[in-house]
Amino acid sequence: MRVDLDTEAADLDGLPRFQRARVHARQLMLLMYLALAGVALLAVMQGLIGLFSPDSHWLVLLAVNGAMLLLLAGAAQSAWRVASWRATAMGQVPVPLMFWRAAGETVEPESLSRFDRWCRQVGDACRRQWHRLGAETPWLVGLAGLALLLVRGAWRFDLPTPAVAGQVTWVAIGLLAVVAFSLVVLERHLMAESEATWPEAEALAATLRLVIAVQVLTIACLVCVDGERLWPARLAVLIGVLPGLAALEMLMRAVLAMFRPSRPGEEPALVARSLAGDFLQWPPRPLAVLQDELHQRLGIDLRQVWAFAFMRRAFLPVAALVALVGWLLTGIVEVPTNNRGVYERFGNPVAVYPPGLHAGLPWPFGKVLWVDNSIIHELATTTAEGVSEPLVAADGAPPATANRLWDATHLSENSQVIAGADGGRQGFQIVNMDVRFIYRIGLSDAAALAAAYHTADVEQLLRSVANRVLVHDFAVRSLDGLLGAERAALGRDIGQAVQADLDRMDTGVELLATSVEAIHPPAGAANAYHAVQAAQITAQALVARDRGQAAQKLDEARQGATTLTDKATAEAHETQTSADTAALRFDAEHTAWLHAGQAFILEQYLQRLTQGMAHASSLIIDHRLAANQAPTLDLRSYAAPIDPSQQKPASGRTQERNP
Repeated sequence: MRVDLDTEAADLDGLPRFQRARVHARQLMLLMYLALAGVALLAVMQGLIGLFSPDSHWLVLLAVNGAMLLLLAGAAQSAWRVASWRATAMGQVPVPLMFWRAAGETVEPESLSRFDRWCRQVGDACRRQWHRLGAETPWLVGLAGLALLLVRGAWRFDLPTPAVAGQVTWVAIGLLAVVAFSLVVLERHLMAESEATWPEAEALAATLRLVIAVQVLTIACLVCVDGERLWPARLAVLIGVLPGLAALEMLMRAVLAMFRPSRPGEEPALVARSLAGDFLQWPPRPLAVLQDELHQRLGIDLRQVWAFAFMRRAFLPVAALVALVGWLLTGIVEVPTNNRGVYERFGNPVAVYPPGLHAGLPWPFGKVLWVDNSIIHELATTTAEGVSEPLVAADGAPPATANRLWDATHLSENSQVIAGADGGRQGFQIVNMDVRFIYRIGLSDAAALAAAYHTADVEQLLRSVANRVLVHDFAVRSLDGLLGAERAALGRDIGQAVQADLDRMDTGVELLATSVEAIHPPAGAANAYHAVQAAQITAQALVARDRGQAAQKLDEARQGATTLTDKATAEAHETQTSADTAALRFDAEHTAWLHAGQAFILEQYLQRLTQGMAHASSLIIDHRLAANQAPTLDLRSYAAPIDPSQQKPASGRTQERNP
């Protein structure tokens, strides 16, 4: 029961906890400084290790141990406040928490300057507010918050496999064992203290048990490190659950204590208690701890409630009934939509369950093995397919797997040796390829049974069969064929060979497609192969250019020959046409002469004469107009009218007179 100096005058000299208050304060102050010194040492070691090995499991172990020591320092500081109040109430000089604090030193206000008096007033006001909130709660909030930050920084499951334990590891194990043994001795000493002599000893012992538990788990983690197993690194991270829960509990208790009214004359209560530490005792009594906590904090005594007494008596029968019903319910199985279930009755497969709810014998008399139901899988022939790639933003740089250039190494590709020729001699060549298989478990019940009992690891089996088929298939192929005409049939041939092997082994696996994503030389030989390709392309371009020039010359010759032939044909046709026209005209004129006689000849004569003298200015007198008549004067004009301005001299005019 706490003492209240404002309401009653208690005989403090007769209370053992007040008599030993100064001794307890000195011990708690020493424990607090030792814990803080341990935290500082662990922080320095953590910083040094972080510089050289940021992914080491030592960082996690140092962080969780430092967090637990911070909580121990907070509990010691909170208990020191209580012991210091008791020492002050007894009239003793309390043990100062800070070594540099001057005790009993007083300064007259008149001897101080105005600025110093203002600073002193501000300090007194802050101190009053500090004591009003509770002197230990801000420190406890800070230490618990810092412990939570340490646990949060150590909570990472991406640690690699720890290296083999060396001499430093065994030295650390020895030091932790010595510290843990010392804390066990201190915890036993605190548990031996009676409640009247030191009421806070049990709460401090609970916090020490948490520290001991963390150190023992740390020793177990370090002992099991062998360079091959990954679970010690996972255990190192999971150790942080204990200091995390304790820090969260102390933080909540400290925050709630700020809102609890306190009086200077009332004996303070210990704030830094740990319910998680109370559970770490043997034999474990979690219900009794909860009952005591409710009775002390809220005044509720569950032992006086008949309902809880009835529940305690009926717990075993009800638990047995629930266990029996739960065991019988193991015979009811729900098969998901994407799975099928192979039902075994006494170890013998009797049925294949489709998706839905099914009932059978409870475990272990009846058991269901899960098999895929029409789930399509994709498998690459390389074992690096499971390497995870970091996610990138939509507007960020593409990942390394998106680089499809030949001079880049791809994780999803493996190398194959194929036949080749070098200078007319047989040889070998190496290519990188990305071959992917799309497969699923067959839809029949026989395929489901085969996949469940004949195959332990479908992916590993399919990868092994595919690699063997690829080795045999590429042994008879060449690089030019793979990069050319044979590539279309490559996927079909590989898929048929792999499916035949899977059917022969009765695996129940059905290949849906075989995709040859890429075939190219290794990344190291990409530049040389690029040069070979460039030379081949240049040679092909020269051959194509010469063939084009030859075709151009041939077309030009053909065009010239065709032109000459067409020209000769046209000239011959024109000559023939002219001859035909002349013959036709001759026939027409001959026919006209036969009918008209001398008149036709005369008319033709005059027509030719008119055409011949069309541009001449002359007067023609012809005596042959009539054979039996006298000469006749023909006054017809054969020339067009002449412009007087353009008329030539008379000397150019000719007259023909024929008697």
